[in-house]
Amino acid sequence: MDHEAMLYEKQDGSLTQCFLCAHNCLIKPGKYGFCEMRQNISGDLITYAYGEVIARDIDPIEKKTMYHFLPATKTASIAAQGNNFKCTYCQSLESSLHGEHNGEIAGTPLTPEAVVRHAKRNGCKSITYTYTEPTIFFEYAFDIARMASRRNLKNIFVTNGYMTTPALDTIAPFLDACNVDLKSFRDDFYRKVCSAKLQPVLDSIAHMRKLGLWLEISTVIIPEQNDSEEEIKDIARFIAGISEDIPWHVNRFYPDYNAMDVQPTSLHALERAQQIGREAGLKYVYIGNALVASNTLCPNCNTLLIKREGDTVVENNIHNSSCPSCNHEIAGVWGQEIAVHQPVGSNATE
Repeated sequence: MDHEAMLYEKQDGSLTQCFLCAHNCLIKPGKYGFCEMRQNISGDLITYAYGEVIARDIDPIEKKTMYHFLPATKTASIAAQGNNFKCTYCQSLESSLHGEHNGEIAGTPLTPEAVVRHAKRNGCKSITYTYTEPTIFFEYAFDIARMASRRNLKNIFVTNGYMTTPALDTIAPFLDACNVDLKSFRDDFYRKVCSAKLQPVLDSIAHMRKLGLWLEISTVIIPEQNDSEEEIKDIARFIAGISEDIPWHVNRFYPDYNAMDVQPTSLHALERAQQIGREAGLKYVYIGNALVASNTLCPNCNTLLIKREGDTVVENNIHNSSCPSCNHEIAGVWGQEIAVHQPVGSNATE
């Protein structure tokens, strides 16, 4: 449905200036912003990414690549259409990239109240805004998050980090955690592969930490594109410079979209990235999207704290947010410790 956008200003000549993401689009009457989901209608900025859900699931929170935030709990994952990147290796092509749509959006109408009820009925501890880019359905996410907070649900963005500081400041009172996809540490990569720029992502990561949001970072390691040892070191040093407690997920690339000729990431490259992260001082570096262990170990004494099999927690030894062996405090948002997951399947209730 159409809905007036937040974070814009009217300019002379019926232009609108959007301040939602770092593209900062100046939009002519009748035209769309870069995301193709916000349109200037007679000087008013209208979003079409409100109230139309294109994906909805009940997931283990680990599937959102959140390993230090309420482990072994369920999260309600939702998405509306749209993105502000146009990545050549996009793995959510149908929901992210599209042409001008004349206000017609595929999806199932769902009010913010219905999203919150869905999460509560299915025993979720959180709602995750994911699959596409939650910044683009910001108004919808904002209204859901406000209601969810009042119902003791946490809110999580899985994001490319291309939002503005005003956008983060606006939603921060109701947002609890973010997983940011830091795709590269080279501006030319962002420009060529994503049609974006690097610095706004780095600024968002730093600002999220300043706001007190729980933060985890993911990087898909793409052969011959962002996998040089120098670049991996740059990413690791940047994250460690903000906080050595930030978990970093180095994930395997699989070919998709316009990158079908690129080989999947080797396990050796992932293990080397993990080693580089640890050498930079990062306490928690995980290999993802590969058939290897992704357990959490105490950075002080190496005790096994959380054992995972895929997205399932099978053992959780953290006690009072600390290692049971040496009492070292383990960074994260643990809530009430839960030993193992309850099954998450297709029996979600409406």
